[in-house]
Amino acid sequence: MKIGIDIWQEIFSTIRRNKLRTFLTGFSVSWGIFMLIILLGSGNGLMNGFTSNFSDRAINSVQVSTWKTRVAYAGMQSGRRISLDNTDLMLTEKEFEDNVIKASGTIYKWNCTFTYGSDYVSGPLYGVHPVYTEIEPYKIAEGNGRFINELDIKEARKVVVIHPKTAETLFKKENAIGKFININGIAYKVIGVYVQDFRRNDQIGFIPFTTAQLIYNQGTTLQNIIFSTKELNTIEANESFEKDYRKVIAAHHQFSPDDTGAMWIWNRFTQYLETMTAQNILNTAIWVIGIFTLLSGIVGVSNIMLITVKERTKEFGIRKALGASPSSILWLIILESIVITTLFGYIGMVAGIGVTEWASVYFDAQAAAQATDEMNFTIFKDPTISLGMALQATTVLILAGTLAGFFPARKAVQIKPIEALRAD
Repeated sequence: MKIGIDIWQEIFSTIRRNKLRTFLTGFSVSWGIFMLIILLGSGNGLMNGFTSNFSDRAINSVQVSTWKTRVAYAGMQSGRRISLDNTDLMLTEKEFEDNVIKASGTIYKWNCTFTYGSDYVSGPLYGVHPVYTEIEPYKIAEGNGRFINELDIKEARKVVVIHPKTAETLFKKENAIGKFININGIAYKVIGVYVQDFRRNDQIGFIPFTTAQLIYNQGTTLQNIIFSTKELNTIEANESFEKDYRKVIAAHHQFSPDDTGAMWIWNRFTQYLETMTAQNILNTAIWVIGIFTLLSGIVGVSNIMLITVKERTKEFGIRKALGASPSSILWLIILESIVITTLFGYIGMVAGIGVTEWASVYFDAQAAAQATDEMNFTIFKDPTISLGMALQATTVLILAGTLAGFFPARKAVQIKPIEALRAD
């Protein structure tokens, strides 16, 4: 069949004469594709938010802290304060050398005052090992000095790596590297300025771990241990490792390995695996909901086209009586269905993409505005979908709309002209 200009004129004439019917059909299409894009964009936003929390940190890392015992053990009462020490750090690397790459002890000194001349800022001071930057997101940009190294640890040097805002406040436009600042009455040489992690706004200063133990009378104690792991690729392997690790540390400090109050282990890899599992479930659920939403649009188109064909049955009978071929009538209905689903599908796609892009800009601005002195956990980020996926979903709906017009039209053209003319 040749599709000429007269066919298109007739199609658009029919659409104009039946504005309400066309709107209802188009709305079903637009709403289906719009909601599918919104759902998929929201799912991507949640998944991107979760993923961003691990993006610049070592996923295969563990942090260990201690507090007080909750249960009595080996004749000792509950409520004992457990403190990690250098021996625990040594045990972490020696007893678990098959799974631990490198460990760092950490000492915290809160509410310190960083002073240079008459200017000062307040912030925490961390005593760490060089490996700390391989686990946590603190990097030194080229030209901004260096981080703590092994010689600093060995000689317990009084050196410090500072936050970029600290450098800006204390030194204005001067180069901070090589300058001496006073931290709680002790002079430290600035050896580096690290790149700011925008999920944190607290102005941390880093000094060698051994320096922190000497200056602040820590003895051999430390606040926590962080380390990166290897060969632990499943939740089960990580749980087994944690169980063995608890036994070793518990034996050293004489508390029950099952006492979760005495020692707390934060395993990022286990958390990451659990998050990925949750994301897969969420992604599947969103696709199921999205497909059913799309199907509701298809059903809407199908119902409207059934009504359309029924209303026009007499018209089709007259056309056949005047010599029109069944295929020409069939193509007329199919093309009308294609025009409506394509036009309104495109409107729904553009609206959906527009809303997700706006949401992306909005949530990025909200995240930047709500930066605090605490760690910010990103929940929603970049809630958009690719243009290719949006076009694929729209194409599917157009094809479904075409089929929705084809089947009732095929049934209609099979009716004999005399029967069609008798139809109500």
